[in-house]
Amino acid sequence: MLIGSGVAAAAFLAPQIAGNAAAKGPGTGNAKGNGKLKPKYTEVLDFAEVGKTTADTVTVPAGYSAQVLYSWGDPVDGSNAPFLGAGISVAQQNVSAGNSHDGMHFFPLPSSGKNPRGVLVINHEITETEFLFTDGEANWDAEKSAKSIAAQGVSVIEVKRTGGTWKVVPSPFARRITTATPMELTGPAAGDPLLQTTADASGTMVLGTANNCANGYTPWGTYLTCEENFDAYFGILSLDNRTSEQKALHGRYSLGTDDFGPPLYLTETRFDIAAEPNEPNRFGWVVEIDPLDPTSTPKKRTALGRIKHENAELVVAPDGRIVVYTGDDQRGEHLYKFVSQYAMDEAESMGVSPLDSGTLYVARFDDGPVSGDYAGQGEWIPLTPTTPGLQSWSLAQILIDARGAADLVGATNMDRPEWVAADPTNPGTVYCTLTNSREADRPAGSVDDANPRTANPNGHIIRWVEAGGDVTATTFAFDIFLLAGDPDNVAQSAPDATAAVTPNIPAFTDPDGLWFDGAGNLFIQTDGGQPAGLNNQMLVASTDGSHTDPTFTIKRMLVGPIGCEVTGITQSPDGKALFVNIQHPGERASGSDWPDKVGGLPRSSTIVITRDDNGVVSVPR
Repeated sequence: MLIGSGVAAAAFLAPQIAGNAAAKGPGTGNAKGNGKLKPKYTEVLDFAEVGKTTADTVTVPAGYSAQVLYSWGDPVDGSNAPFLGAGISVAQQNVSAGNSHDGMHFFPLPSSGKNPRGVLVINHEITETEFLFTDGEANWDAEKSAKSIAAQGVSVIEVKRTGGTWKVVPSPFARRITTATPMELTGPAAGDPLLQTTADASGTMVLGTANNCANGYTPWGTYLTCEENFDAYFGILSLDNRTSEQKALHGRYSLGTDDFGPPLYLTETRFDIAAEPNEPNRFGWVVEIDPLDPTSTPKKRTALGRIKHENAELVVAPDGRIVVYTGDDQRGEHLYKFVSQYAMDEAESMGVSPLDSGTLYVARFDDGPVSGDYAGQGEWIPLTPTTPGLQSWSLAQILIDARGAADLVGATNMDRPEWVAADPTNPGTVYCTLTNSREADRPAGSVDDANPRTANPNGHIIRWVEAGGDVTATTFAFDIFLLAGDPDNVAQSAPDATAAVTPNIPAFTDPDGLWFDGAGNLFIQTDGGQPAGLNNQMLVASTDGSHTDPTFTIKRMLVGPIGCEVTGITQSPDGKALFVNIQHPGERASGSDWPDKVGGLPRSSTIVITRDDNGVVSVPR
């Protein structure tokens, strides 16, 4: 059954879900399947659940260990340089781990025996100015801007397991990609006047990537990093002579408010939206990086649209075309899907990227026959110049202002859509975390079956099944997988008394990170104020049914240190190592000194979770 008592909804979804279950097989929801027999859910979920804790450490189940691998300030070359904290120079920061570890992926390398190795690519989302500088954002100058720019972006490192320990090793692949790294704009919007600046009259080259949130990866071995809250770095310093059109576009992306983030615009003219009104149009893209070619130029793929991308979940369609799902991480924004024009093999034969041409869609969720059963149908609406409401727009304009285009075609406003994850065992079944909303964002009367709460401080996870199990389909059915909150404190979890918390789940709020292992176990990571007695955490759920089924299992696997976000997840090829990121421990002076525990600065870090018996932590994909 589905969540709640909606019999009609269950009947509506059952045929599609049953059909997908019959089609189970490896490699359907990810880029490549390994074709191996996979353990059952219970083999991964058979651990003693971690209890509530506010300890300033990483807590994992008995029989598991968590090793700190790569922390802010650690050199990318694996050398044992001392941690310098706020004393790190710009030059040192450019070759060391940045702040705020987020999305990541493991790319295997040829290995010998029992010592697997690979290239680990890690996002650094935001600059932690409270730790990067002794006086925070006070007395801002050019050196602070340069160090902030160096502390963001992406790390490319090589890691190796020797014995039971993983470590960063010297590598020809090691490099940092920052907000100053030259990048190419590609696809339909490249060269458009809205992307041209004083420094780049061609509109095809841009310096850097910023606010790198989550990620994706491709079957051809590249990494996708996603630009999220890029507006944080822009402001107005010079005389504001922007046109009304420029102001409208900036406003739709929250530019000019300067409510968070390092004030780069104070010293870097390109971040002054009055002086360079087109520069912010060059951020908010999905960026493709070749992790095995340190000389390669990252490419911003404009065909995927410009929004505040959370992650980029790539799925190969049955006909070989590429599908990329992405959420726009802001309250009241939308869910998007890109379908490539060419299949992978066809694109390769033509010498083009499948990510440079295709159709961008936005989702509309419609209530089903029974309102209030948390289920219904939906449609993917194409964002093209032939779509009603967009006939006066060029394709480049649509992609640059994807939010505005989505508004015009009637896309559904969602409760802050973040990570999207496709189930590798059920073709066409996709999940998305809707992290939270406020009553001001969704007032009474604006709820729907996809967003059933007015005040939604805890968030939920939505699930949809593409028609026929085909990810290129333009229609789908949906239900709500979980309504987050504290089952032991329903009044606090659902203050407006709408959409009760899913029963029989561990207490959690603000679902954010989302990832599947090869057996269809769903890993859920949180970012927000958790119920009393809890830091942010990671849970694992089976997805064979819903919470009302006796076989449904969801367990708390990890609790992070004080003030952190638990985010970013990937695995070793054998599934015996699970890499997880701990972002901004000690945020806002919350009192953490993790991971060093010597009374110093907290550091964002990548950790490795292993089993003490050398067993599988997560089923390989």
